[in-house]
Amino acid sequence: MSNKNSTHRLTGSSARIALILIVIAAFAASLVYAQESHQSNNDQQMIQANNTPVTAGQDRPLNTLRDLNQAYVDIANEVRPAVVTVSTERVMKVNNFPFGDSPFFDFFFGQPNGHPQHPQEQFHQRGLGSGVIIKPDGLILTNNHVIDGADSIYVRTYSGKRYMAKVVGADPHTDIAVIRIKADNLKSLPVGNSDDLHVGEIVLAVGSPMSENLAYTVTQGIVSATGRSNVGLEDYEDFIQTDAAINPGNSGGPLVNLDGKLVGINTAIASQSGGFQGIGFAVPSNMAMDVMNSLLANGKVIRGWLGITIQNVNDQLAGAMDLKTSEGALVGDVLKDTPAADANLKPGDVITSLDNQPIKDSSQLRNRVASMKPGTKVDLGIVRDGEKKSVEVTLGEMPSKIAEVPSNSNPDQLLGFQTSNLTPQLASQADVPLNSTGVVVTSINNGSNAYQAGLREGDLIRSLNRKPVKDESDFVADADHLKSGSDVLLRVQRHDGAFYLAFQV
Repeated sequence: MSNKNSTHRLTGSSARIALILIVIAAFAASLVYAQESHQSNNDQQMIQANNTPVTAGQDRPLNTLRDLNQAYVDIANEVRPAVVTVSTERVMKVNNFPFGDSPFFDFFFGQPNGHPQHPQEQFHQRGLGSGVIIKPDGLILTNNHVIDGADSIYVRTYSGKRYMAKVVGADPHTDIAVIRIKADNLKSLPVGNSDDLHVGEIVLAVGSPMSENLAYTVTQGIVSATGRSNVGLEDYEDFIQTDAAINPGNSGGPLVNLDGKLVGINTAIASQSGGFQGIGFAVPSNMAMDVMNSLLANGKVIRGWLGITIQNVNDQLAGAMDLKTSEGALVGDVLKDTPAADANLKPGDVITSLDNQPIKDSSQLRNRVASMKPGTKVDLGIVRDGEKKSVEVTLGEMPSKIAEVPSNSNPDQLLGFQTSNLTPQLASQADVPLNSTGVVVTSINNGSNAYQAGLREGDLIRSLNRKPVKDESDFVADADHLKSGSDVLLRVQRHDGAFYLAFQV
């Protein structure tokens, strides 16, 4: 019995010791946990007290691959409900007369009002794109080319509901359109500042590539370039370039950053096959929102205007004009009774800065001026005859006829060469009198049809398709009517001789 009691006492003493050790271990574990929690800055905030995921973009450390995976999941969950699929339909009527226009055919079908009455067959042309909800009341951003020419537009939301949409406004020059559906309390996407984007930043693209069955597809990549222009897609180009997979059908969908905010509207791809090849383009959110706000407030896009024609400065022009660099925008012509004329800007001026911000090329200047409101006073830094000057200009409003029919400010894309008004340096280089009428070829693509026909840098173009060319504005106005496959006839002066050249563009 005494042995049992001693055994019992021994057992009780061991239990007390074990309990003390457990308490010490628990206390130590709590200290370790508190230390790790402090060091990781509450990484467990990924799940809040109510067991709901944190919102996309909330700052938190990523200590494991699962943390990174969860971050992408959170962003996708936040963004997809604000993305819509845009379906369009266009009814096309085609004459269906197997015998063509003939008296025999007209005898049977009649000629009411003196016109043959041919049966017509209707074709329904369908299109597919994406969009992003900007406001909970049904305001949606998309691409102009998604809805352009459509007879009917339908929107399918993430919940599966289908709505008929109406066009609020569209701007072909930036490929941005605003549509609206009758709905309330929709999930909308917050808008970020696209000017803050950096090359290498992670972005996600969401949309309906290829078909409606692939709606709300999420792809991930990085910003591979910003400020892309001279791509030849739109009149005002300032594209974000990304390698996030974008395919036909993604047009109009959002490009978002890691905060789950809209930074771009996916617009186009650069592809030789028609599919994704690692280069996609998105309209920056700042440009898209400026267009949207102007459409909502004015029913049209109001742009600032200088009243000049501009072109890039290439190495040949820089050498001929004794410029230190090829950066800036060269003034080819100053239109009469315009803000530029009032400020005494002159052909041959090279604009190198706007409000003390450097101007890299003509596209950058055009975009920045167009984004400003008429009446804004800007300070232009220019180089005139080798001297730096500062000119203050009060911007005007771009006339509608110019906004609707943009000038071919980069003839190289179609004609294969660029031109400029005569300046003293160019007249000397071309060996022609300074008071000559016409435009000088400042650069030419060696593989172009114009080059094959004999046109060379330094030639003075006196007429285009038998129409006299006085200056750059004349030439641009006539070149605007040319299309791929058009015949071109040039009268060219080279030194003391004049001759004609003919080719196709």
